[in-house]
Amino acid sequence: MATAAPSSFLSSAARRIPPIQCLLTFEALARLRSVTQTADDLCVTPSAVSHRVKQLEQILGVRLFGRADFSLTTEGSAYLAHVREGLGALQRFPGQAAAPGRRRLKLAVTPTFARTILIPRLRQFTEAYPEIDLALQVSIPLLDVVAEDADLMVRFGPGHYADVEHVELARDVVTPLASPAFVREHGPFDRPEDLEGVPLLRSPLEPWRTWFAATGLDWAEPSEGSQFNDIGLMCDGAAAGMGVALVRLKLGAPWLENGTLVRLFDTDTTSPHAHYLCWRTGTMDRWECAAFAEWLRKTMA
Repeated sequence: MATAAPSSFLSSAARRIPPIQCLLTFEALARLRSVTQTADDLCVTPSAVSHRVKQLEQILGVRLFGRADFSLTTEGSAYLAHVREGLGALQRFPGQAAAPGRRRLKLAVTPTFARTILIPRLRQFTEAYPEIDLALQVSIPLLDVVAEDADLMVRFGPGHYADVEHVELARDVVTPLASPAFVREHGPFDRPEDLEGVPLLRSPLEPWRTWFAATGLDWAEPSEGSQFNDIGLMCDGAAAGMGVALVRLKLGAPWLENGTLVRLFDTDTTSPHAHYLCWRTGTMDRWECAAFAEWLRKTMA
């Protein structure tokens, strides 16, 4: 026979659950982006809206809105997904079938990031959110190949994006890689100086000057040799013996793991670029976008 939960446990659990009026106000303000409209929607005063949001932020210990236009912070976007999921569950009465509607999310990703990092992990997301249909599109902003209608975009670069809101996903280190056959033919490589006269593969996505400076080489950026606008293609070129590629370890992991590429030195340096998740203002009001953003940040951590 089941026993009732101790009152001390119930009171403790209740203290961890924010007041429902705070959650309703937070969801409405995130959706309407106006204190006045939120007050009208909830039939309360504007001061009550501000008080409830402040109370919720104090309970959670984080800021939910980051600007005067009520755009959400990263934490606010992530929490909004949970709040909407919880409110949706509370709106379903016992015995009532859940709505069969599905959500569609368009994601623009750079090619190698998609192949080496996103796709191997994506099943985790689709299993956790089976009601969300993902549409993946290739994007190479450096070459102006962009998906204009994408909901979320993964960009690789310095992170100075004035046209979109964004959050950094991951930084990485870069190091020279080459095929074992190339090393046998052109090696040994004991010091960075041993790269002098060796074919260096080039990419505007990963300039050599950063690694040169970190290793004390006063060398100019290579101006000759094969050039690639995709890191995956450059790794394939290096694996085929075309030369030495400067590659981020996370993106080069598949080639390193299968042995088609090897590290030449233990010396590496942090790339000046990073991967960022980007979106237009208002996108995170949609719970499916906020849910994917939260999942991607956690899986990249």
